[in-house]
Amino acid sequence: MSAYYRLFIASLVLLTLSGCKQPAKDSVTQRRGFVYCGQDTPTTLNPQLTDGGLTAETLSAQIFDRLLLLDPVSHKPLPDLAKSWTVSDDGLVYTFTLRQGIKFQTTAWFTPTRTMNADDVVFSFERVINPDNPFHHISGGRYPWFESLGFANDIESIKALNPHTVQFSLRRPDNSFLSNLATSYAVVYSAEYGKQLLKSGQIGQLDSRPIGTGPFYVDQFIPNDLIRLKHHRGYWQGAAPMEQVVFDISSRGMGNLTKLLSAECDVLASPVASQLPVITDNNNYELLAQSGMNVSFLALNTSLAPLNNLKVREAISYAINRNTLLNSVYYGTATKAKSLLPPTSWAYNNDSKAINYNPKKAKALLKQAGYNPDQVLTMWVPLESRPYNPSPQKTAELIQANLKAIGVNVVIYHQDNIGRLGVNNMNKYDMMLAGWIADNGDPDNFLRPLLSCNAKHAGLNVANWCDVQFDNLLELALRTNKTQQRVNYYQHAQDILDQQVPIIPLAHGVYFQAHNKTLGGLQMSPFGSRSFSSVYRTE
Repeated sequence: MSAYYRLFIASLVLLTLSGCKQPAKDSVTQRRGFVYCGQDTPTTLNPQLTDGGLTAETLSAQIFDRLLLLDPVSHKPLPDLAKSWTVSDDGLVYTFTLRQGIKFQTTAWFTPTRTMNADDVVFSFERVINPDNPFHHISGGRYPWFESLGFANDIESIKALNPHTVQFSLRRPDNSFLSNLATSYAVVYSAEYGKQLLKSGQIGQLDSRPIGTGPFYVDQFIPNDLIRLKHHRGYWQGAAPMEQVVFDISSRGMGNLTKLLSAECDVLASPVASQLPVITDNNNYELLAQSGMNVSFLALNTSLAPLNNLKVREAISYAINRNTLLNSVYYGTATKAKSLLPPTSWAYNNDSKAINYNPKKAKALLKQAGYNPDQVLTMWVPLESRPYNPSPQKTAELIQANLKAIGVNVVIYHQDNIGRLGVNNMNKYDMMLAGWIADNGDPDNFLRPLLSCNAKHAGLNVANWCDVQFDNLLELALRTNKTQQRVNYYQHAQDILDQQVPIIPLAHGVYFQAHNKTLGGLQMSPFGSRSFSSVYRTE
């Protein structure tokens, strides 16, 4: 990036700041905690009910623990609430030995009388998989991430063998099971808290005032304003140095970068690529980067004409200039996507025959398909910046211009949130600009939640595409323990996507996070934010 451009951006930001009233500082938060900016108001504080966003990617690691964690380098499961586990020879029974003495959070509305045990694990997962559970249907009764995996159908039973041992029995082998239990969705709640809410008739509070064993508990949640977390003094790994973390989820002011530079925020998640020079040129801030297990893509609604025509889908893919996207949206910080799987995945297909930019061929395919140039296609686009797409609006406008050049007219509609639309909305859009941040390092975590038939039924497969051969390959890959065989199955599945074009992969982004240099101990992960339990302030 040129020095002139860096100077221009910095000058523009300073001019913006000079016209803003300096925000009032919360001295208590500044001294005893920090303020985190960069994401919108979540619809729930329970990650089980989401398929991404602030709750799953950042809040979950603060409020809850899971049975397992993922090593950020090897992507292999590590002990967390479970200190050890065994797997039966047939791959159907997983037995976990739990740590003892782990305390749940004490809040103004709940005081635990016991430590975490196997009943809490059973309670947490039974709510998700059992329609007869009294908590299953609250808050909408949808568990999108679990539904997209067919999780409930795979579980035969979950049993507490004794207070410190819990056993999962599966209906079929699943080599991704341990990795799935290590994701930010597979959290452990307090069964005792659930019984208290059931008795008082306030079961909805399980999701708005959650209780976990994590390093912070929810003290205050004001939608479109803030979420205040306070540290859990009884946290089993020691109380966090920072007494509180405030998530600024308001839209007031001149934007999140301005809040960071004016010291209204201490941490900025996912800064826009064009903002990076301003941050790196300022000695008061540090910029962290993490190669992301993520992908941005354009989903084509294969259930509607004209996108149910393969030639039209291929034409749209040929029309998109991905190099322009990398330069104009990511400013050279991303990798061109040839597949849903990023190049760092062990099942990445180097021989992928992904479609490259060729507008001439795109026009020829449209002509062969008998495409009507008078029709107008709709593209649904989120507004929030994400690690896989720092500027969705700009991306959409560039794609719109590319398609206009081959005779395809597109109108852009904005989504109110970043989640994928539900199945009831499948007839409201032709295309959707979307993306995905992996929850673990298994290839299944990209392919199944996004494009399986289960994901279509769950309303998360926004291409509305279902291919039995594709699903069978995913199933075979889960059943074998032979790594090379799994690679072959996943690469064949990627070949099917190349041939059928239900989605158009665009880019794999880098996850950036900026913070004030007075903060130390911030850590990043390819799967989202890590726990803030080690964060401290040096001044």
